[in-house]
Amino acid sequence: MNNPETTHFGYQEVPVGDKARHVAGVFDSVAGRYDLMNDLMSAGLHRLWKTFAVARSGVREGWRVLDVAGGTGDLAEAFAGKVGERGQVWLTDINNAMLTVGRDRLFDQGVMLPVAQCDAESLPFPDEYFDCVSVAFGLRNMTHKDRALAEMLRVLRPGGRVLILEFARVWKPLAPFYDFYSFQVIPRLGRWITDDEASYRYLAESIRVHPDQESLKKMMEQVGFDRVDYYNLALGVVALHLGFRF
Repeated sequence: MNNPETTHFGYQEVPVGDKARHVAGVFDSVAGRYDLMNDLMSAGLHRLWKTFAVARSGVREGWRVLDVAGGTGDLAEAFAGKVGERGQVWLTDINNAMLTVGRDRLFDQGVMLPVAQCDAESLPFPDEYFDCVSVAFGLRNMTHKDRALAEMLRVLRPGGRVLILEFARVWKPLAPFYDFYSFQVIPRLGRWITDDEASYRYLAESIRVHPDQESLKKMMEQVGFDRVDYYNLALGVVALHLGFRF
């Protein structure tokens, strides 16, 4: 059991108050080539996973959507196409470098969204404001996942839903190959593309210490989400968790 005064940063144990700083260092380093690395690491599959998440969200015209840890804005852009002019999509991230890349990318494509730099564990939005909250590949980097989930629940209106797209526990027969790819190939890609091997080694480690599919489902239920379910994608490399507020 973890010391309550420490938490995981990959395989390291760091003081709770220091994790956000360590994570910020990772994303400050990789922000400029984050999308390129995602395409290379997943062979473009991350785009299909996000498309699936948007399809399962049920988001409709006129809805309010909050994208937490939205980074470079690809998920927020997809939601913007669903909600139309009457709707609203907020792009948020705790990391200024990632948020700046996302804001500029969306602006260059003519997509104008409200943007806010904020901590998912203390969201600056009123109760019951959003119809949908999403977080893609960001939950595992949060220090207190239960607090972040509780905040997502707080800002959802009754009937609203949360979508959590995150790396998960892979199908066991695939694990040896997946481990080799994660710890040998991805860090080398990180070194070649971003000149930062350590950040992508952290990525591989952070996946292993993140709750598995059933554990995350229980965590969501414990903070108050109803009808929680999940979908395994790519043999469990990734899972999409879906929960509702009633």
